Amino acid sequence: MTITAPASNEPTTRQVSPRVSQSVFDGSRLRVVLLVDVNDGAQQQFLEAYEQLCNQVASVPGHVSDQLCQSIENPSQWLITSEWESAPPFLAWVNSEEHVRMVEPLHSCVRDTRSLRFHVVRETGGPAADAEPGKRRLQTSPRIGDGVIRHALTFTVRPGSEETVAKILANYDPPEPQVDDTTRLIRTSLFMHGNRVVRAIEVRGDLLAALRHVARQPEVRAVEEAINPYLEQHRDLDDPESARVFFTRAALPAVHHVTAEREDPAAQRHALYYPARPGCGMRLAQLLAEQDEAAADDPRNPVLCSTIFQRDDVVVRLIDVRGDLEAGDPALSVGLPDPAQAAELTAFPEGAAGAGGSVPKHGDLTRYLGLARMQLVTDRHSPRA
Repeated sequence: MTITAPASNEPTTRQVSPRVSQSVFDGSRLRVVLLVDVNDGAQQQFLEAYEQLCNQVASVPGHVSDQLCQSIENPSQWLITSEWESAPPFLAWVNSEEHVRMVEPLHSCVRDTRSLRFHVVRETGGPAADAEPGKRRLQTSPRIGDGVIRHALTFTVRPGSEETVAKILANYDPPEPQVDDTTRLIRTSLFMHGNRVVRAIEVRGDLLAALRHVARQPEVRAVEEAINPYLEQHRDLDDPESARVFFTRAALPAVHHVTAEREDPAAQRHALYYPARPGCGMRLAQLLAEQDEAAADDPRNPVLCSTIFQRDDVVVRLIDVRGDLEAGDPALSVGLPDPAQAAELTAFPEGAAGAGGSVPKHGDLTRYLGLARMQLVTDRHSPRA
């Protein structure tokens, strides 16, 4: 094979935009990889539990296929791969109470699990060429990342305990940021909206290793124990199953992130809580994602960085803003420039909509910005190594 050098007037490297963007909403197929470490002697029990789960998953909308593989080197190691039409239906299922119940039989026979999710970018052979147009979509181009993984946890506390919980969560010694040679905690931001707590973390390296590292720190464990009496959902951190179920339900995954090409070291971090109407959480998150992508290049846009977290009907938008949040165009700050769409997907708090429940007008977005704004409890940057 002969490789011809480019002509002298052709660029030898492709110019890459500095914008960072990641999203679950590009419509391409999703490949999910689940690594499972089965307890010694429990292989048959695991296989039977998987077959029961497989029959249930087959009827979930958006599911295409799955495979179960066993290691040829270590029979305790298993691999489950599944294909989905796109990411949103998978996320809707994996974050549901139905999924929590489905996987319960697996936990008694597994030692550890690790889930990885990938959009399909390229494919060789297989049935894709014969598929109907639009049925087996591939991601059109690779996204540019910044090496940072963003994740959040959310839970509610008993009404009336908000002030006490905020004080507990604000006063603790931060854990050691360096997890191992490849993983480091970058930033932890904690907000409250009424009795809802949202803790967002940024990690460079392995998210699972970082979460386990934080959970083991005595200062963090002391805070978690201190807020236990105020939680609406009971948990016992000494009971692995109780802790697992709690943190499974508390997981608030990032579904979209965009960083504009502009930077401002003085940017302020805020969080907005959007009460989605029942069943509209994913659609609301997608609308916010589309608006943030479209506004990223607008020099009038005060939002320099946006991360959207969504689970069921809980939608949170974490934003880094240039200047005062209320000073600019409220449509850009809220991320919902069309009041009609906002009213359709959002359960506006009492007093946010127009009189008589009418569609909120543009001026009402300023009021909604104040109502959606979350209270900052703590925002901590880890010092550079």
